[in-house]
Amino acid sequence: MMKIDGQCHCGRVSYRADIDPERVSICHCTDCQQLTGSPYRVTVLCAREQIELTGADPKIYAKVGENGRTRFQHFCSECGSPVFTSGDDIQPDGWGIRWGSIRQRHDLKPRRQIWFRSAAPWTSDLRDLPGSPTE
Repeated sequence: MMKIDGQCHCGRVSYRADIDPERVSICHCTDCQQLTGSPYRVTVLCAREQIELTGADPKIYAKVGENGRTRFQHFCSECGSPVFTSGDDIQPDGWGIRWGSIRQRHDLKPRRQIWFRSAAPWTSDLRDLPGSPTE
């Protein structure tokens, strides 16, 4: 287990959690693409009991996915940053912490990908793109 902490962009929603670093995954589903405005979303899965809210409660939006399951998107009502996702009570490990909100995110490498059929074709080939350490 690894202790982490994090917050939304403005700091209003914050938390501490105990997570398993092996449970980090990338999701390429079209819902995650639309919710982030990015080609995929990175999340660490855990149980609700592993998360302690230390700031304001997030706002929640419910969405039924292509698989028929309802997922709740937890985000800051002030800055809009996504912080958590959760499912219904029958999914014991149904909570996820959004990678970008985690302060220790650089220590958390994804271990799997899901909904890969929706992946942008260029996401697996970024190595040859020119890069700049800052902009």
